[in-house]
Amino acid sequence: MPFSTKSLRQKLQQFPPPTGYLVGFSGGLDSQVLLHALVALQSQLSQPIRAVHTDHGLQPQSADWAAHCRLICDTYQIPLTDCQLNLKPLKGESLEAVAREARYRAFAQELNPGEMLLTAHHQDDQVETLLLQLLRGAGLSGLAAMPELTGFAQGFHARPLLGYSRADLEAYAREQGLEWIEDGSNLDRSFDRNYLRHEVLPLLMNRWPATAKTVSRSARHCAEADHLLDDLLGEKLEPLIQSHDGSLSIQGLQELPRHYVGPLLRVWIKCRNFRLPDTVTLGRIVNEVLPAPPDSNPLVRWSGAEVRRYRDRLYLSSPLAEFDSGLKIPWKGESTLVLPGGLGRLEFSSQTPLSALFLSNSSHYTIRFRTGGECCRPVGRGLQKRVKHLLQEHCVLPWMRDRIPLLDIDGEIAAVIGICACEPLLQTPGSEQLQIDWQCPLVWQQ
Repeated sequence: MPFSTKSLRQKLQQFPPPTGYLVGFSGGLDSQVLLHALVALQSQLSQPIRAVHTDHGLQPQSADWAAHCRLICDTYQIPLTDCQLNLKPLKGESLEAVAREARYRAFAQELNPGEMLLTAHHQDDQVETLLLQLLRGAGLSGLAAMPELTGFAQGFHARPLLGYSRADLEAYAREQGLEWIEDGSNLDRSFDRNYLRHEVLPLLMNRWPATAKTVSRSARHCAEADHLLDDLLGEKLEPLIQSHDGSLSIQGLQELPRHYVGPLLRVWIKCRNFRLPDTVTLGRIVNEVLPAPPDSNPLVRWSGAEVRRYRDRLYLSSPLAEFDSGLKIPWKGESTLVLPGGLGRLEFSSQTPLSALFLSNSSHYTIRFRTGGECCRPVGRGLQKRVKHLLQEHCVLPWMRDRIPLLDIDGEIAAVIGICACEPLLQTPGSEQLQIDWQCPLVWQQ
């Protein structure tokens, strides 16, 4: 069946209803067709449509391409967001992979809650992806290639054109009189995907004309098997996961037959919406992190994720942001104070106006962090106590202990925020009524 607005409408109806559609719009043939067809359906859709263009800055024409996308969206009366990407691949890194990761980071930041990101991947892209994964020795998840629908950031990511070839999309574009950008880098055969597209696939298609359809069918079979395996493993995984922080029981993993461990770790990572590690990285988790002594702090990091161990549990998170533990932030009565390093914010409240604190005394209030050797006098404990030991008592994760905010009043620790109030808080006029709520997006305590 040829591609049409009707077929796109039918495909969208198979997906859960989003709060809106965000189209990844490069201005090339595929995304031009998707946006045009979606705009043609606008009167039949209850959701708003907008677009996002990512400028990788790799081509001298990139500014012209961004202007072209702006012109198209203005013509369609569709809001467009331009995202400038600053790509800095490290030595040995694939430029293709770095560009893709940066692009999807931009998409994730732009996506609103409940929105659906639409990208214009088609059947030929799917074949290339499966062949690349096969050549990398991928397992079921990799051979499932690109899913038609998946959870993404605060919403969804759908690829409604996977059932259509590039030829189908070009036929629609010519019928509608569309114009699109031709990116000359797509001819560069030094890129793996381009080599497959221009050198390998034509040979396969010449010998087996239905290659795109049959290989895409194999990807669907792999996806079905992968989903079934995820469901079955999920039943074993559920009792091992701590509900409040998503951490995983190491003892529970080690009590299972060894061949379960790797697949269970993959399902755990996938359920948390992180990118799956490659086989070597997964092997490091199994062979280095799981058997590490309980008092050690092993770390395995890969693209966009890291796994750490504390006591009997594994913790999965985004890599911690760079952070200067020597930073000091004056507090002058604001009700909200944003913390650095992705640590969220502090919310201050009191039975009396916060401004009254600074009228009733001349004390200086500062938010700082542990740098080593600090002592405090927790309320009700009487004796002085080292902050390090206090954090250990309260099972604060080792890698978060230098990121726990401390309230100083005139150079003395008045509160270990999230843990306890200290004597100086009660001894400073007006401060005894002060309450501080730390809204932290990171898991910091076991």
